[in-house]
Amino acid sequence: MQEACIFLEQKVWDKLQEVTDPEITSVSLVEMGMIDGVEVDGGKVTVKLLPTYVGCPALHMMENDVITSVSTIEEIDEVNVILVKNPIWTSDRITAEGREKLKEFGIAPPPLESKQEGVWEVECPYCSSPRVVLDNLFGPTACRSIFYCNKCKNPFEAIKPV
Repeated sequence: MQEACIFLEQKVWDKLQEVTDPEITSVSLVEMGMIDGVEVDGGKVTVKLLPTYVGCPALHMMENDVITSVSTIEEIDEVNVILVKNPIWTSDRITAEGREKLKEFGIAPPPLESKQEGVWEVECPYCSSPRVVLDNLFGPTACRSIFYCNKCKNPFEAIKPV
């Protein structure tokens, strides 16, 4: 029984890997560090979703996408999503794979906490140049800012370090 539960939980994690951020479709919620846990109890699954920002307008979409995706698993009868606020999401939760996918999408990932030292250092996701300037602290969403690269002359977004 325990082995079947572990197998089913892995199937849930595999499905969650397919659920992407609605605005950054190359990065999964797992890679963004937004899945805080999965609990399997027979055919009932509870997914703990950790928002990047509590007021994120895409939370409802993410919740529905999680339910839709996990519900496709044959052994699952019920899927619940709980929005958790503790622990708080930090940009350090983004996986290495997620950081690479953000760059490929044209968004600079935030620095790791150990490298921050109070200064937000951003590299251009297109040419890796550190010669960038903050163009606007407020990007298209609360979690992003807009920068400009002085080397390749491209504007780009960067995830704010939290």
